[in-house]
Amino acid sequence: MRLLMSRLANTFALTRSQNRAAFVAYVCAGDPDFETSVAACQALLKSGVDVLELGVPFSDPLADGLTNQLAAQRALEAGMTGARVFELVRRLRETSDAPIIFYTYYNLVFANGVDHYVQAAKAAGVDGILTLDLPPEEAGEVRRACTQHGVDTVFIVAPTTPEDRIPVIAQATTGFIYYVSREGVTGVRDQVAGNIPDAIARIRRHTNLPIAVGFGIGTRAQVAQVAAQADGVVVGSALVNCIRDHLKDRGNLPAALAAKAADLSAGVGRT
Repeated sequence: MRLLMSRLANTFALTRSQNRAAFVAYVCAGDPDFETSVAACQALLKSGVDVLELGVPFSDPLADGLTNQLAAQRALEAGMTGARVFELVRRLRETSDAPIIFYTYYNLVFANGVDHYVQAAKAAGVDGILTLDLPPEEAGEVRRACTQHGVDTVFIVAPTTPEDRIPVIAQATTGFIYYVSREGVTGVRDQVAGNIPDAIARIRRHTNLPIAVGFGIGTRAQVAQVAAQADGVVVGSALVNCIRDHLKDRGNLPAALAAKAADLSAGVGRT
């Protein structure tokens, strides 16, 4: 048992005490280039973002929709590597103590040794790891490394997850449960999924961990709708689209992204 609460635990405790959900912002590390990405992430962290979720660019991001696939492609084409992702986190740690989690794929964790990867992530300043394609039943090595090095784990519950798997997922998780509110891949949708309240209630029967909801959330009204039920709201594609829209105006990209995040995060407060 850890003697000190993690940054993630502290953040969710704080937002709960403020009677609001945490705003979790996703962007792809290195999109559209390293220095612009650093500036963009710094701007996000100053604009009301509670947790920064960094996508680790990967050549075959199966869980991602076209928006995030293209973001990963831009980052890779600009020269982003695993080592540079760690470097980006170190840069962010110079000015922010907010939780940072990796949204990644198991191949990237496994390639250079699981323990080495988790240790390097912790040394850079990463607080948690969400490995999209790694089920908890097969995550023993990652879980042991995360426990050893003080990195939180994040696992996913989906609309199709059977009831008897939820305790297994919860037992493997130390950071928060990520409820993927829609089947399929990431992307902005016109409406929030209708099953969220029931799904959160189902998960809460098995765990006291915070529950963050993502996939398909892209407006302040949608953020508010989800925040009324969840402990955290994850927004990704709407922010990545903002980056895409400013590729020819990169000097103004961080300010535009911060404005977008501030507008979205205004929806997390509860009355």
